[in-house]
Amino acid sequence: MSQRRLFVTTALPYANGNFHIGHIMEYIQADIWVRFQRMQGHAVNFVGADDAHGAPIMIAAEKAGKTPQQFVADIAAGRKPYLDGFHISFDNWHSTDAPENHQLAQQIYRDLKKAGLISTKTIEQFFDVEKNMFLPDRFIKGQCPKCGAKDQYGDNCEVCGAVYAPTDLINPYSALSGATPVLKSSEHFFFRLSDPRCVEFLEQWTQDGKLQPEVANKVKEWFSVRDNADGTQSEGLGDWDISRDAPYFGIEIPDAPGKYFYVWLDAPVGYLASLKNLLGKRGEDYEAYMADPALEQYHFIGKDIVTFHTLFWPAMLHFSGRKTPDNVFVHGFLTVNNGEKMSKSRGTGLDPLKYLSLGMNPEWLRYYLAAKLNARNEDIDFNADDFMARVNSDLVGKYVNIASRAAGFIAKRFAGRLGEISADGDALLSVLRAQSDTITQLYEFREFAKALREVMLLADRVNAYVDQNKPWELAKQAGMDGRLHDVCTVCIEAFRLLSIYLKPVLPALGAEVENFLKTGPLGFADAAAGLGNGHIIGDYKHLLQRVDIKQLEALFEPPVQETPAPSAIESIVPGGEEIAPVITIDDFSKIDLRIAKIVNCEAVEGSTKLLRLTLDVGEASLRNVFSGIASSYQPQDLIGKHTVMVANLAPRKMKFGISEGMVLAASHANEKAEPGIFVLEPLPGAQPGMRVR
Repeated sequence: MSQRRLFVTTALPYANGNFHIGHIMEYIQADIWVRFQRMQGHAVNFVGADDAHGAPIMIAAEKAGKTPQQFVADIAAGRKPYLDGFHISFDNWHSTDAPENHQLAQQIYRDLKKAGLISTKTIEQFFDVEKNMFLPDRFIKGQCPKCGAKDQYGDNCEVCGAVYAPTDLINPYSALSGATPVLKSSEHFFFRLSDPRCVEFLEQWTQDGKLQPEVANKVKEWFSVRDNADGTQSEGLGDWDISRDAPYFGIEIPDAPGKYFYVWLDAPVGYLASLKNLLGKRGEDYEAYMADPALEQYHFIGKDIVTFHTLFWPAMLHFSGRKTPDNVFVHGFLTVNNGEKMSKSRGTGLDPLKYLSLGMNPEWLRYYLAAKLNARNEDIDFNADDFMARVNSDLVGKYVNIASRAAGFIAKRFAGRLGEISADGDALLSVLRAQSDTITQLYEFREFAKALREVMLLADRVNAYVDQNKPWELAKQAGMDGRLHDVCTVCIEAFRLLSIYLKPVLPALGAEVENFLKTGPLGFADAAAGLGNGHIIGDYKHLLQRVDIKQLEALFEPPVQETPAPSAIESIVPGGEEIAPVITIDDFSKIDLRIAKIVNCEAVEGSTKLLRLTLDVGEASLRNVFSGIASSYQPQDLIGKHTVMVANLAPRKMKFGISEGMVLAASHANEKAEPGIFVLEPLPGAQPGMRVR
C-alpha cells in the first residue's frame, strides 16, 4: 500500500469559553480516524486552532477588563487539560489571530479580488449610539415581525423559526446597551457567490461525492428559489457580506481603513494557518506541501456550520487558486438520556473536566462515543445506564477478560513464553485475521459503530473458545500442560489482534497492551502474522477498571452551593434573620411584583457593589435598575435570565443614574457571608410583564 498524505482538521472552537462535550465528541471522532490512518502507515498532519476574532470576543474582553488578545490567550491556556485528558493527538494548536492567518486571509482576499469576485455596496445597518458601533445581528433584539414574539435575535426567531433582516424587527433594541439603534449607512465588501462561475463550480463540487448524501441533498436546496425576508423571492446563491466596521477585533481588509474581515472569512483560513505554523516549526515548505497533487484535505465539522464549509470555504479556496477539500465530514449533536438537551443546572450536562476529575477513564468515553458514531449526519445520545453497560460488558467482560484468563497461566506455568498453536486455535485466529480488511474499511469510512460491533463479535468467538476449552480445568489435569499452553497462547494472540483493531479508539490502553506483550507499536499490518512460538510476554497487570455507578451519579449531579454550618443564631431563626413584622393582605397588594427579563447587565464604573441591569418588564420601553449584587454575579451570567422585580417602586436618583425599580434577591442578614446573594429566578414559561401574586 502506497503512503497517503493527509491534512485533517476539526472545526475551530470560538475562543470565548472552555470546551464543552460537543467539542470533545468531534475531536474524538477525528482523532480515531487520524490514529487509524497512522496505523495504516500514512502521513497525517492533524491541526486545530482557536477561532479568536469577532464582536462577541471583543465585547466579552471589554467586560472582563482585558484586551481581546489577552482574553483569547487566557482561554487558550485552558485547552491542554481537555486535549491531553482525552488523548486527542493534534500535531498543532494555533490561533486565527496569529501572523500566518493575517497573511493568508489577506492574500486570499487579494486573489479573489483579482479574480473579479469582490464587490462593494452601501448598506444600512443598525448602529448603537451609546456603544458607538455597528451591531452584529445577534446583538440586536426585538419583536419577531412574523409571530410577534419578544426578545428575538436580529436574524431569526427562535419561537416560529422565521428568518428576517434586523431592520424587520419590531421595537428593536441593542442587547449591549438597551438603547434603540439607529440606521446608519456603511460601505461593505461582498464575495460574489452569485457570479455564474461560483454557482457552476459549487453546484458541481457539492454534488460529486465530497459530502454525505443527506448533506449534499440539503445543500442542493440552496441553489433553488428561496423566500426573502421582504416577501420577494431570489434564485440561486446570494452574495456574501465579508466585511465589518471598526471597532472590531479581526483582520484588516487590505487598502480599506476601518474595515475588517467578517470572522467567518478568516476562521477557516485558520486551518491553513495552523498547518503553515506547524510546517514552519519543522522547517518544511508550506507552499510545496499544499502544491502536492496527492495531498488529501479533510474537515470534520458539526451540522450547524455546513453553509460556511460547503459554500463559502470551497469557493474561497478554488477561486483564489488553492486546493479544495477532498471531503467535509458532518456529524450531528450529542444529547443525553434519550434526546434531552444538555443542561448543567438540571444535572443533565456532561462536563469533560468534571468527568476526568472524578477519575473516570477517558477511554470509556472514547469507546462509548465510537460505539455510537457512524458516517451519517445524525445526533447521538449519551445514556448513563447504556454507557456503564457497554463499557463493563464489552471492554472489561469481553475484551480485557481474554487476557486476564490466559496471562497468569503463561507466566506461572510457562515462564511467560508463548507456545505452538494447534489446528483449532489457528482456525479461530484465521477468522479474526480475515476480518481485518472489513474492519479497516469500516474505519476508513468512519463507520466506527459497525467496526466496534465486528470487534466485539470476534471477542465473543474468542470467549466461546475459552469456555469450550476451560484452561482453569486443564491446569488441574495431569498431562494437559501442552494443551493448556496451546489454548492460552491462542488467547494471547487473539487478544493482540483485538487490541490492534481497538487501538484507534483506545490508544492509551493499546500502549499498555504493547508493553505487556513486549511488541513495538502495533499497526494494522501486524494482524497478518502472530508473535510466534517462544515469544516472551511481560507480567500481566489489570488493564481496565469497571465503571462505578457512584461515578456516574456524581457526574450528573447538578452543581450545589455549599452552605456552612449554621451559627447559634441562625439555627433558631429562618435564614439567619428574624421574620419581619406581620402585614395584612392589603399591605402586600400594594406591591406590584412583575416578571422581568434581564436583556443586559454591566458593571458600574466607580462601584464595587452595583450592577446596572436593563430589564424588559413587558412595557414599551426598557427599565434601568441598579442592584447591589456584584459580589455574587458576573454581568454576563445574568444576561438573558428572568427574575422578579418591584415594578411600582418610586424611581430613585443615584450617583450613577436613575434606578427604576428593584430586583428581588435572597441572602443572609450579612450579605457578605456565605453562601452569598441569590437573584430570584422563576421557572421556565414565565414571560416579562406577568404579575406575581
